[in-house]
Amino acid sequence: MEPDKNIVILGTGGTIAGVAEQAGTSVGYRAAQLGVAQLLQAVPDLERVASASLQVEQLAQLDSKDMDHATWHALALRCAELLARDDVSGIVITHGTDTLEETAWFLQCVLHPAKPVVLTCAMRPATAISADGPGNLRDAVACAADMQAAGRGVLAVVAGRVFSARQVRKVHPYRVDAFDGSGAGPQGWVEEGRLRWATGGLPVVAASSTAIALPPADHWPLVELLHSHAGCNSAVALAVMQAWYAAGVRAVVVVGTGNGTLHQALGSALDWAQTQGMALCITTRCEEGQVVQAEGAGDGRVSSLPAAKARISLMLELMGWPHALD
Repeated sequence: MEPDKNIVILGTGGTIAGVAEQAGTSVGYRAAQLGVAQLLQAVPDLERVASASLQVEQLAQLDSKDMDHATWHALALRCAELLARDDVSGIVITHGTDTLEETAWFLQCVLHPAKPVVLTCAMRPATAISADGPGNLRDAVACAADMQAAGRGVLAVVAGRVFSARQVRKVHPYRVDAFDGSGAGPQGWVEEGRLRWATGGLPVVAASSTAIALPPADHWPLVELLHSHAGCNSAVALAVMQAWYAAGVRAVVVVGTGNGTLHQALGSALDWAQTQGMALCITTRCEEGQVVQAEGAGDGRVSSLPAAKARISLMLELMGWPHALD
């Protein structure tokens, strides 16, 4: 007999679980105050939408601006355990908005899940007038329950739109539709609890085993971001690089201007870093598009990912993880 199917909802905190002292306000609140079980109370028809039993777990309780590697480690391991269970058909993760795109990309890199793993969030706390959390949670559960979500990898559902882990990015600090797809359209839309996919329901992400062997988070290599900008100072850049190296940093993602261009003042600092064996990767601060190299240039240090996601990929590459920078 087939086991009962369950969708597991993992809570990690964020604005979706936030509470404001002044009723109705959408700013000045405290994030990560409500447990995930409390969030479900605002969506009374959630099991009907899921067409499955719901299980809830509070994996973490933090403001996502403070997301850390230890929480990522615990989240990845728990997701892998759940995905290996025959009675689990999908996972929903409630998360803060600030680093949702980073967590989504990290989980995609280490899990490549065949079953749906769906992150959702809120721009307004649970106590706000017209709080967006309940609707986003309902849509995320609908997505996790949809058969055509399988094989698409880690997804993010916000304001009725479905984005892949690679696409998703936060582009606005206040609006409820604060996310977009990095210049591409959504993977799909959630409308009245039903999914409408942009690609006709065909899987778009290659799935693989969920077995993972991540080392403890305190053994992960340190990777930092260095920004190129007008008025860069060579002495400051070198001092920063030397201080990072002394602190154990072994790789740097350099966020370039335009088409991955770097201020000439950064040259000596980056040359010094390379002589110390530090790995370097270059990306662009532009919101859309990616670095395009001249034919034959072939600079392997260039990534088409945005800086925060390139940092994750470079970190995993240094751990020997079977995942390319892109």
